[in-house]
Parts: sequence; C-alpha cells; structure tokens
Amino acid sequence: MELAAQLMRVLTDPDCGIDVGRPDLARISDDELGELLPEAYRVGAKAPHRVASVRFAVEYEGRERQPRYTPDACRRMFEALVEQLPERDWADLTRGTGTLLRCTGPWPDLAEPARTLTEFFLEKDDMRQPHALLAVAALAGAEPLAAVVERLGRTEGAIHQDETAVVAGLVPAERALLVEAGQTHTYSSPPILPDTWQRIALIPAYAVFARRALEAALARADAIHTGTIPYRSDKAFTDGEVGALGRAARVALLRDEPWLPDLLDRLLPGICLAPTTARTLPSQALLYELVRAGQEFPTPELVTALRTVRATIRHAGVPKRLDKMSKKLDAALAERTDVALRLPALGFGADGVLRREAGGYEAVVTVGGSVELTWAKDGRALRSVPAPVRREHAGLVKELRDLVKRAGIQLGTLARALEGRLVVDTVHPYGWWRAELLGHPLARSVVGRLIWEIEVAPGDWRAVLPEAAELPDAPDDASVRLWHPIRSEPDAVRAWRDLITEHRIRQPFKQAFREIYVLTPAEEETRVYSNRFAAHIVHYYRMFALFRARGWQSRRLGPWDLGDEDAAERTLAAGEWRVDFHHAMADSTGEDLLASTDQVRFRRRDGGTWREVALSEVPPLVFSEAMRDVDLFVGVTSIAADPDWTDRGPARTYWERAGFAELTESAEARRDVLARILPRLKIADRCSLEGRYLTVRGDVTTYRIHLGSANILMAPDDAYLCVVPDRRKGDGKLFLPFEDERLSLILSKAFLLAADSEITDPTILRQIKRSA
Repeated sequence: MELAAQLMRVLTDPDCGIDVGRPDLARISDDELGELLPEAYRVGAKAPHRVASVRFAVEYEGRERQPRYTPDACRRMFEALVEQLPERDWADLTRGTGTLLRCTGPWPDLAEPARTLTEFFLEKDDMRQPHALLAVAALAGAEPLAAVVERLGRTEGAIHQDETAVVAGLVPAERALLVEAGQTHTYSSPPILPDTWQRIALIPAYAVFARRALEAALARADAIHTGTIPYRSDKAFTDGEVGALGRAARVALLRDEPWLPDLLDRLLPGICLAPTTARTLPSQALLYELVRAGQEFPTPELVTALRTVRATIRHAGVPKRLDKMSKKLDAALAERTDVALRLPALGFGADGVLRREAGGYEAVVTVGGSVELTWAKDGRALRSVPAPVRREHAGLVKELRDLVKRAGIQLGTLARALEGRLVVDTVHPYGWWRAELLGHPLARSVVGRLIWEIEVAPGDWRAVLPEAAELPDAPDDASVRLWHPIRSEPDAVRAWRDLITEHRIRQPFKQAFREIYVLTPAEEETRVYSNRFAAHIVHYYRMFALFRARGWQSRRLGPWDLGDEDAAERTLAAGEWRVDFHHAMADSTGEDLLASTDQVRFRRRDGGTWREVALSEVPPLVFSEAMRDVDLFVGVTSIAADPDWTDRGPARTYWERAGFAELTESAEARRDVLARILPRLKIADRCSLEGRYLTVRGDVTTYRIHLGSANILMAPDDAYLCVVPDRRKGDGKLFLPFEDERLSLILSKAFLLAADSEITDPTILRQIKRSA
C-alpha cells in the first residue's frame, strides 16, 4: 500500500492497525496532501497517539507546502470545520477559503456548511476573522452575507467599515484572496500563495478603496492636529482600521501609485507627532503597520520618509523599534528591482551642488562622499553659519539642514539597495545607467565609487570604476551590472584593491575587498549542508539583532515550548533561493543568553514551496553571499571576540580555542587591507603581519593582535591582554577603503600598543607590567 493510502487509513480508521512510524511526507504529492488535510482536521483531541501523530505530521507538511485540493476535498474540509465545532468551539475559516484558492476544479456547492459556520460565529459574536467570515457568509447566500456586513459595521471605525463594504461586493475568488493576504497563520496554514498581493492589486474596486482609505487617514490626522478631533494617545485609528490601512498601503506600494509619496510625506508626520508637546504619538500602531507594508513592497520614497520622520519623533522607544524594523525594509528594497534605484534630485545641479543666496551670503550644499552644507561670503568660505543669516533667515537655515539630512538618507538608502542587488545580479541598459544613475546629481557620488561591468560586446564584460577611469564605448542597450569578485580572477581582484587603495577611494560598501566563499571538500562530502560555521558559541541577542539588520527571519529563542532551537532564514536572488542557518540555545547567564551555531542549508523555490538542494546546485554568487552573512553573524557575536569573557567551563574552552583560531574569509580580507595600508601609517616600522596576527612592537614589550577576534597576546609567553574597546567613533582621518568596525578596532589597538610607554590606563598597565 502506498504511503498516502496508509496515512488515509490511519486518519479515517483508527482501529486499522497500520503503524507508519515517522513517515517521510516528502514522498507524497501536493494532490495527495490535499486529500489528507481535511481528514487530519477531523481528528479530535481524544484520538489515539498513533492517529494524532499522523494528524500533526500531515498538518505540519501542509504548513511547508502548497497542497492542491479537488472539489471533493474542498467540500470535505468545510464539512470537517462544521464537524469539529462542538469540540473546538471555533473553526479556522481561513482553512476553508484557502482550499478554494487551491482548488483544482470548479468550486463545489458549500451553502449548507457555510451557513452553519456563519450562524455559529454570529451567535458567538466572534469577529476575529472578518474577511474569512465575509467570504464564508457569501457562500451561504445574500442573507447571511448581509448579516455579517451589518455586524462588522457596528464597530471598528469608518475606514474598516468602508473596506467591509468593498470586500462584500467582490466576486468569491477576490474575497478569498483578501482572506489569504490577511490570514494569521495557524499551525497548518500553508505559505501564502506567491502572487496573492499582485492579484489583489489588480482588483479595480480595491485599488480605488486603497487611495480612499489612505486619504481618509490623512484627513483624520490633519483633523487631530487642527483640534477638530480631540487628541488621544495612539487612539487615532481602531485596530480594524489599522489592518485595513495596512492592506491599502500594500496595494498602493505594489502598484507604485504616483500619488503615494506626497501622501506619505504628509501622513507620517501626522501620525508620529502629537499636536501638543507630549512625547506620545497619534498612532504607533499605524506607523508600524506602514513599515510592515513597506517590508513587503518597499519604495525608496517610503524609506526616506520614514527615516526623515524618525528624527522628529519625541517618544523615546519608538525610534529604536523603528530602526530595527527599517533594517528589514532596507534589505527588501534591494530585492524590488523595478523601484529600488529611483532617486529624486532634490534641486541639486548636475555637478551635485545646490546654491542658495541669503542676505549677501551664499549657502552651498555639496554631495560627495557625504552631504555637506557650507557658507561663503564673496567667494570666501566661512567656518559656520553667519550670524545675520542665523538671525534673519532662520527658516532657510532649517530648510537647508533638513535637506542635508534628507539627501544623506537617500544616499544611504541607495547604497544599501545597490549592495543588496549584488546577489540578485541585476543588469541595466547602459544608456539608462549612464544618464539616470551615474549622471544623477545625488546618485553619482555612490555609483562612481563602485566597480561596474559593461558588456561592450556579446559575452565581453569590461570592468570600470567611474571615479578613476573613463567609461568604455558601448551601445545604449548594452548590459551593465555591479562587479563581484567571485566572477573575477585573483590577479584582477588584487589589481582593483591596489587601485582603490592608491586613489584612497572609500567605497559605499565592501566591494573590491568583499569576501568570497566557495564550496569546500568537506561541504562536497556533507552534500546538502555546511558545517563551516557550526559549533560556535555566540551572544544570542546580538546575533538575533543582526538577523533583523541583514533581512533574515527567525523566531526568538527562549525557555518556552519549541523555543530551544530555530533556523534563521533569508530569501535571495529575487526570491528564488532560501538559506537556513540553524542554531540552538546553549546557556543562559544572567541577562545574557548564549546560543550554539549549527548547519547551513539551501532550498530552491519550486512553485509555491521550497525544495532542499545539494550545495553544489546553489549558484556560486548566492552561496557566497549567504555564507558571508553567516560568517558575519558568527564573527561579530562569538564570545571569542568578547574581551570581557571570563566564564569557565565549556564556553571558556571554546573562547580560548576560537579567540585565536585560523582566519575566516572575512578576517583574510581584513589582512589584505592591512597589508596595503600599514606602510602608509606612522607606526609602520613597529608593525608586521605574521600569519593570523598583526604584530606590534611597543617600548615595553611586543604584542600580537588576532585579525579575526582582535584579541591580544603579549610576549614573551603569549599572556592574554584585555583591552576593552573605546565605543567612541574615530576622527575619520585614517583612510579605510570600506567601513569595518573590527578593522578599526585592530588599528586603534595597534596605535595604542605601539606607544605602550605612554599608556595611563591602570588596568592595562597592570597586565603589561605583569607580563614584562
């Protein structure tokens, strides 16, 4: 008997005597899974353990894949929902509507079970699944639908009521799409259908509602600020309205509506600032919902607007949470190739300069490596804002300072979007790239400091760094893409690194010195997983924050059910690949939580689900960029890089081993940079690179700084020297070709130790004297 048939027997006949053990459900098809899921839902809480195990296994598989349902399976799912009402005192209506969207044939007649379900929820006055209830009520007939619309209209505010009326007027398949988009995933909910929001955005009535809803939100925010509506902290919109506005924003962002940027520029300050001097907000909930909408369908205008309003928020905690959420938004923007590189000129001239006159003085805003505002009088530069300008043109001064912030934010957004596109490997037409990016008043400062490849002839890619060389001749329709070292020979990579160092070009992100990761013999042996970054002990909360910053998704670990392990995941290459980084709780020390790292695995999108693949099948660029992230997570959060770590036991053993281990790819890149810049430093005669260490000769003794952890050993017996890093930013005078905190830390320690006779810190002096 085939596995699917065996599972069906166990679910429908508990006394059949079949024992399937721990079945491998990857062997069953999506159609077979669709046949099994309704029967799994029928299994009650008192079922034998053997039957319950099959139920949970089937439902878990339903969460990971896209099951396909025959019309009969759809009917059986609705019947199962009704059958379980007495025991569960509830029904997951999204399961029913979800089967219809995945139905392989005409929808069955579901009026009878739909009527029973609708009456049950109306009698209980349970409106927690509003769209699903609307969709189910419509299957029951006009009268049940009207009853649900009337009940939903009693509460939740005018914007939510407007959406309810719109949804009620849609055709059945469109209503089911709204359920799919807004469902709260349960244990067995399948992944949302990939094109759900795209299909919703094509519904004319809902697109019209989206604009109407967001304009209504703006009008209400304005009314609060004019005093027409009394101000109450975080009460500007009901929960239902926040949800409706989030859906409206997703549709407008996805459609890239031309009216949206101006509306957001006005709406965001309206919901983020109280009309009084209070530190509260009219609607934190809507602010966060708009960010979540942007995480799914970001635009550069939304990113800029959020960063601009963030600086004005008076509430102490909101900017911190907004920063965390915005990091995921940045990562998502890089994946949205159709809008990610759009950048307004903000009034700057073609040379990246904006000039304004004020009472005989001239303000000059210049876009280069950064955005700077300077003042001049008769062509002579001034050190600060002239007193007459500050006194008589205060509005202009504020306007220009805001412009500097806004332009800086936009350049940061562009740099993050470009770095994210490295793994997407997107190409642009040469003519468009030359005019819209390299020729853009603001973008030119970022684009010109990056290396690009231009296809001057079919298959002939020519690399160029615009800031240091002339562009090659190529037709306007030739392809342009960002250069990545994994596609170049080692000699070519070294040449680019030499050029960038010699010209003192600080790249917007690490490109020429970017680490590359290729498949190792050990990974060829393990085939479907990598242990390259396994068995490290890390500060978990720091790593969890980095997951968010780099666009990874992960459940928080903790002392609760299923909270002891997880796999952080990130989608790459325009959503076609997924990488999973497994990790687990290791120990809890006071407020700290330690985690241990484990395997890295890859999956490829296959229709609406993911299929695990061998590492050898992963494109080299995708593999390299994914492993680079994991290396970052481990390198930054490992306790081996914590100079204050003093605990004993297994964690101490790991600290001693990993704190001075062989260099990873990121540390090797750090070594390469040091080899180039050390000869230019005033302490060059006291420094040398020896294996995995930077050796520094002081007046008192000699030190070895590990290039991975930045830990220090002292001559003559390799005693450990604890130097707690200074968290203050450097003065920026030391040239580095990219921003790297660990490299800056190593150099700051080198400068300190090269002049060890001048050290005054008693803690450091005691350690040095003890060793000497």
